[in-house]
Amino acid sequence: MKQISMRKILSALALLGVVVTTAQPTSSVNIIPQPVQLEQTEGVYVLPEKVTISYDASLKAQAEYLQEVLAQSTGRIAVMKEGKKKGDIVLLVDAQAQKAEGYALSVTPKSVKIVAADPSGAFYGIQSLLQLFPAEIYSEKWQRNTEWKAPCVEIVDAPERPWRGMMLDVARYFYDKEFVKKYIDMMAMYKMNKLQFHLIDDSGWRLEIKKYPRLTEVGAWAGPNEKRLGGFYTQDDIREMVAYAKVRGVELVPEIEFPAHILSAVVAYPWLSCTGVQHQLPTQHFISRDLLCVGKETSIQFLQDVLEETVELFPSSYINIGGDEAVYKRYETCPDCQALMKREGLSKVSELQGYLTNVVAQMMKKKNRTLIGWEEIIMRGKVNEPVVALIWHNVADSIHATNTGHKAILTPCTHMYLDFPEQKIPGEVQAATWMPPVSLEKCYSMPVNDYSENSTVLGVQGCYWSDQFIHGQALQEIAYLNENRSENYAEYLTFPRLQAVSEVGWSKQSQRNFENFRTRLSSHFARMDYKGCHYRLPVPRIEKEETLADGSTRFTLACDVPGADIRYTTDANYPTVHSPKYTGPVTVAKRDDFRAITVVSGTQYSLPLYFAPDYSAYKAYGEYVYGWEPLRVQPQPSAMRFEVTGKISGNGAYELAVIPTRGEDALQLGNLKLWKRNELMAETPADASVKVGNQPVVYRFELNQFEAGTPFHIEIQGYAPNGNNTSGMMFLRKVE
Repeated sequence: MKQISMRKILSALALLGVVVTTAQPTSSVNIIPQPVQLEQTEGVYVLPEKVTISYDASLKAQAEYLQEVLAQSTGRIAVMKEGKKKGDIVLLVDAQAQKAEGYALSVTPKSVKIVAADPSGAFYGIQSLLQLFPAEIYSEKWQRNTEWKAPCVEIVDAPERPWRGMMLDVARYFYDKEFVKKYIDMMAMYKMNKLQFHLIDDSGWRLEIKKYPRLTEVGAWAGPNEKRLGGFYTQDDIREMVAYAKVRGVELVPEIEFPAHILSAVVAYPWLSCTGVQHQLPTQHFISRDLLCVGKETSIQFLQDVLEETVELFPSSYINIGGDEAVYKRYETCPDCQALMKREGLSKVSELQGYLTNVVAQMMKKKNRTLIGWEEIIMRGKVNEPVVALIWHNVADSIHATNTGHKAILTPCTHMYLDFPEQKIPGEVQAATWMPPVSLEKCYSMPVNDYSENSTVLGVQGCYWSDQFIHGQALQEIAYLNENRSENYAEYLTFPRLQAVSEVGWSKQSQRNFENFRTRLSSHFARMDYKGCHYRLPVPRIEKEETLADGSTRFTLACDVPGADIRYTTDANYPTVHSPKYTGPVTVAKRDDFRAITVVSGTQYSLPLYFAPDYSAYKAYGEYVYGWEPLRVQPQPSAMRFEVTGKISGNGAYELAVIPTRGEDALQLGNLKLWKRNELMAETPADASVKVGNQPVVYRFELNQFEAGTPFHIEIQGYAPNGNNTSGMMFLRKVE
C-alpha cells in the first residue's frame, strides 16, 4: 500500500482542519476516541524481542513511559536512543505540525513511527499504538504466551476541542494519591487532557496550606476518633501527581471552592464566616448556609494566601473557584457584608459574589491565571475579567457566557454527571437520583457545536461526585482489611461512560455514531480488566423483539462483551451464573417475566435486562414512589418510610396519592412527614383509610428548603387493624 508522508499529512491537518474518514471498526482496529483519519494497510507489525525506541530529546518522558509499559507486559526491555531517527519505534516532533496535541502514527511490518506536534500529541500517538496491540499490553505482569502483533495502519489525528476533561471529587470522599494517579492514567488512555481536582467542600479540605495548618489538621477529618474519615494531600503529594499527569498530557486544575461549600475551612477557622460560630465537619451530605464572609478583610487575605500557595503547586494556567449553590441569608444580616454593599453600591446580596469574583480575578491575573467556576460565577453580578464557566444545568445556558464575553465548558448534569446511574434497574448501586439516569448512549449523544478559535465553548467535561459516600451507607475502604470498595464503586460509575465523554470531546458531532462507538467499545472491556479498572458491564441487548400470534414474546439478544455468556430466566426472577445459557431466540409467555444477564465469570456479571412496570394508567397522579403488599403491613400503627430523592425536584407544593389495587382489607393512614436527611421539612396530618373501590387518599405538603443531591424521604403512619389483605401504590407529583 502507498505510504503517506508524515510531514504532508500533518501540514494538511494544520492548514485545512479536521476531515474525518469514517472507517468501519474491525476486529483489530477499535481505537477510542475514533481517529480523524485511519487507513488499515496490509500486514502486521510484530514487536521484536530486542526492541529499540528512538526519540527526540523533548519526548524523553513519553519514551520512558512506553518503555515501562512494554517491559511490564511483554517482558521486552527496550533500548533507548535519544536524538536518533531510526529504530523499531520512533517518536519525533515536527515543528511544522501546528495542530496542538495532534499526531500521525504509521505502523508498517518493519517499524512504528509517531510524529507529533508536541509531547501530548506523542503520548496520544502511543495510546493509539497500544490500542492496536492485544489487550494484554495493559497488564502489569509479564504475559508470556501472547503474540505481540499490531495491524498496520496510517493514522492522522488531532482533537476537535482543547478541553476534554473530567472532574474528580476528592473533597466529599478522600481518595489517596495512588488512586488519583490511576484515574489520570485511565483518562490519558483515552486522550483526555484536563482533570478538575475538587479539593474543597463542606465535608473536607484536602490540600495542605502551610500558612493555615488547621485546614488539614481539623478540616480534613470528620467523625469521632473510632469512625474518623478523611485525609489530605501534602504539597509533595501534589507535586508528584502534577508531574505524573504532565507526562500523560493531563493538566491538573485545582478547585478551591467559595463562597459556599467551604464549611471545612470555617470549622478550622470560624472567623472566616459571618457569624464566627464554631461548627463540626459534617458526616452526612448537606449544603452549609455558612459562607465565606465577603465583608471581612481577613477573609480576603485568607483567600489570597491560600490561592498563592495553590498556584505555586499547580502550574495550570487555570484555577477553579467553584462558586455554585450559595445561599446568601447570612449576608443579609452580616454587618460587615452590609457595609461592603453600601460602600460598593450593591443592591442585592447576590452581587457580593460577583464582587468577590472580581477581587480574586485581579489577584489571579497577576499570577497569569484565568478563573474557572460553575456557571453561577457569571450570573451573580458583573464580572469584569474574562472567566470560564462550567455549564452544569443545561447546554443552552452557554449563551449567557457568549453574551457576557466569557468562555464556557459544557458539563450538563443531564449528560455528563457520572454519579447518576446508567439505568433504573432494581439492584443498581447507590447513586445520585435527583436527576434521571444518564445512559451510555445519552452521555455519548450530548450536543456540542464544532470548535473554532472564536468558539465560546472550549470543550466538555464529565463530573464524578463523591457525596454518595456520606449519604449514610458505609462504602468506604476498611484500611485494616486493605479493602478498596469505594474506589471500585467510583470506577464502576465512571466506566465505560468516560470513554463516551472522551469521544464527545475529541470528535466532531457530525462524525459521532453510537453503534460504531459501541462496536469499538466491546474490545475495551478486556483492556480495562488488564488495567485493573472496574466498570459497569453492559446488560444483554435486545436485537429483535417479536410478538407472536398467541401473545407470547420472542427475544433475540446480543452481548456487547466478547467471550461473555448470556444467562436468562423466564419467571421474573433474577438470573444467576447457573441459569440457562442463551444460545438462540427465547420465547416467553409473559414479556415482563423475561430477565437476562451478561456473565464474564462466576463473580463478574451484569445487572439484568429488565422491563419496568407500566404505570401509564396512573400518569395523572405523578411518578411511582412506593408500593405496599400484605407482608409490609402491620396490625398496629407503624411507619412506612421510602425514599423520594429525585422525585422531590425543587421548592413548591407536592401531592402524594395513595391508591389501593388489590385485597379486601382497608389500610388505615395517619400523618405524612417529609424528611431531608434527618430534618423534618413538612408534616401533613391525616386520619383516613383506603380500600379497593374507594377514592385514593391524597396528601398535600410544601417544601421551601430544597437542596440538590440531598436525600429526601417520606414517612407515613399506616396499618391494617382488621387484616392485612391489602396492596397498592403511591404516586408523587409536583403541583406548584
